[in-house]
Amino acid sequence: MRTYLYILAGITSALIGWNIGQLFLTDLGILQPFPEIVLFPCIAISLAVGMVLNEIFISSPTRPKLCFRKVKIPLLIALGLGLLAGLISGGISQILFHPAIRVPTPVVRSLGWLFIGSSVGIAEGWTWRWQTVEAGDRKRFRKRLQLSIISASSASLFAALLFELLRLPLGEMPKEFRGAEDPIGFLILGLLLGLAFSISNSPSYMAALRAGTGFEVTENDLNPYETIASQSYPSIEQPLLKFVSNSEENKIEEGLSIQLPDKGKLRIGSAPKANIHIPDLPLHSADIDLQHRGTILTPNPRFFFTIEINGDRVSSKTPIRLKHNDVLTFYGKTEDEFDTEAPIYRFVYYNRFLDPQA
Repeated sequence: MRTYLYILAGITSALIGWNIGQLFLTDLGILQPFPEIVLFPCIAISLAVGMVLNEIFISSPTRPKLCFRKVKIPLLIALGLGLLAGLISGGISQILFHPAIRVPTPVVRSLGWLFIGSSVGIAEGWTWRWQTVEAGDRKRFRKRLQLSIISASSASLFAALLFELLRLPLGEMPKEFRGAEDPIGFLILGLLLGLAFSISNSPSYMAALRAGTGFEVTENDLNPYETIASQSYPSIEQPLLKFVSNSEENKIEEGLSIQLPDKGKLRIGSAPKANIHIPDLPLHSADIDLQHRGTILTPNPRFFFTIEINGDRVSSKTPIRLKHNDVLTFYGKTEDEFDTEAPIYRFVYYNRFLDPQA
């Protein structure tokens, strides 16, 4: 569904921009000798605004009031960047189209569409910082901005290449049909931009474990007369892991979300070197394997029965692919054996926890 919405937003925005440009050129007669200077800004603005709005409302589909409250700054940025890039690309196109220079039309068109696509990528990536708490991580923000620019620029160049291939059969059509070249071309541009953003901006890049039952804070959790080295409490390995709240503490408390890395393998257990250390668990309870767009829980073959997923006891050592909102329950150990009377520790797994207001 997310992909369809992005593609629909891209196509709609491109065609709206093209129609607005035609309104200025044909009905109002503005700058008719220089059509690119009018048409390119209209399309760049429409695409930038459309893709930014689409990302905001898709990220919080059940909170329209919240979306409208935070749309002002992203909208102004999208308008400014679209206008600037459109004017630059239109001006360069008019210069290169001059008979004295004689640059091939496909090269000029590709360059103009590259400016449009890159401006949309900058607008989408830059305005993301006003949409989510995740942008507070500078490394993540830079990565997202670069990914948006690269994906949008690549999509615009591919759209230009595809359009040039399609122009061959269109050129052989009757004269009255050749006017459809431009809207078809910009439709392709909007479609590929929407497809590129739907892939590159998927919300499943980041994952988290939110601590629940078993991590309640009590006054006796820490003995003030003990040294930190001698205290035993649920904790995370830093700097590999950190809390979304950017707390410098390593102690796991109820309500805190542990931000997981993009990829790698994490160990859960009571061993001192466990990445997520919980004293009451077996030394090695399970592994969390973080892969591209997916997370797999691999129970320890000796203690798989001490784990529950959504209230169902794990019955084998088979790896389990986790889904958004899965509840993971780890049973601790009693004096004799691991059973249902043992202490329990619960996490909720999120793979979209850093979306706006998640």
